[in-house]
Amino acid sequence: MKYFAALFYLFILLTSYSQQELNIKTVAIPQDIWGIEGRFKSGFLLAHRGIMAHLPKHVALAGEISLYRKPSGNKKWHSSYRLPQHGVSIIGGSSGNNEVLGYFVGAYGFLELPLIKAKHFQLDWKLSLGLSYATKKYDAISNPKNASIGSNLNVLGCFGAKATYFFQHQKICLGLDMTHYSNGSFKVPNLGINIPFLSIGYGQDLFRIKKDSSFLTSSLADKKWNFGITAIYSAKQLNMITDNRYSVFALDLFTRKLFTQKAGIELAVNLMSNQSLKENDTQNEISQSDIFQAGIYAGYILPFDRLHFVFGLGAYIKNKLMPNDPIYNRIGLRYLFRNRIQAHFVLKAHYARADYFELGIGYVFNGKKQ
Repeated sequence: MKYFAALFYLFILLTSYSQQELNIKTVAIPQDIWGIEGRFKSGFLLAHRGIMAHLPKHVALAGEISLYRKPSGNKKWHSSYRLPQHGVSIIGGSSGNNEVLGYFVGAYGFLELPLIKAKHFQLDWKLSLGLSYATKKYDAISNPKNASIGSNLNVLGCFGAKATYFFQHQKICLGLDMTHYSNGSFKVPNLGINIPFLSIGYGQDLFRIKKDSSFLTSSLADKKWNFGITAIYSAKQLNMITDNRYSVFALDLFTRKLFTQKAGIELAVNLMSNQSLKENDTQNEISQSDIFQAGIYAGYILPFDRLHFVFGLGAYIKNKLMPNDPIYNRIGLRYLFRNRIQAHFVLKAHYARADYFELGIGYVFNGKKQ
């Protein structure tokens, strides 16, 4: 988890640096280009906790096939991010210990943001999120050595860089990425799987779809701050002994502003009722007031039209039962519907330790309808 977070910090820094407005004239591509790409990946399991030292045994091998789209530039965010390639991928392979961890298969949506663009060469940052299925999980009797994953179904994420050489309608690529999957403490153990992969691939453009390049969506930048509220629910497990799962209820009161097509900030007050904190002190009676948490939060927004990638840090102002964790971080996605309603899927963590996944629905009071 900590390697995953560190790569994202690097992603934000390099993306922000590379995506400064360029004072050059560009020509919009008159059609979407759809294609397919296959990649062979080789890597190794990172034992990021001492309790995982026994797990790395084999080379981690995986195969990936992607359906991609090169956009025509008929939306403002296309040109703002220099026409990023995006699509869906299916991936499957081993995690580095076939006997204990088994194999995994997953699917995710991805976005590749150009850092360097030339006539026949391109260097991209890759950002992706989806779901995966692990064939083996922890079991006290049949698989007690699996200290990493407690569930078959997990959230799958991938950050990395890809260098591509183009010739005619084909391409070859080299990539380096960090693949991570875990369940956000929904089921313990949940140390997560982190695999750095080196990959080689081949792609082929398949067909083109003409677009009306004269149509452009409105600018995302807003002169005023928008205000809203998000209701959040989650569930988490603390230990393998009691096997209890606890509900988490939260409310976010937020204000945010998009300064450009590709940058914004968010400030919020987070109110949380974390029922799992009852296990922090089993000797004394714990009230709802004791488990109530409150925090102040600041985040960075990377908008892709109505889909927002968000990342930020918060500090507790009330946190009676977790004094050793004064800071928390969040990373995830939000989708803004046309009627100002937003869907919220975010991982809340304490540094490299997942706390829980937040599922929420929110409303922006004064945001402009898109």
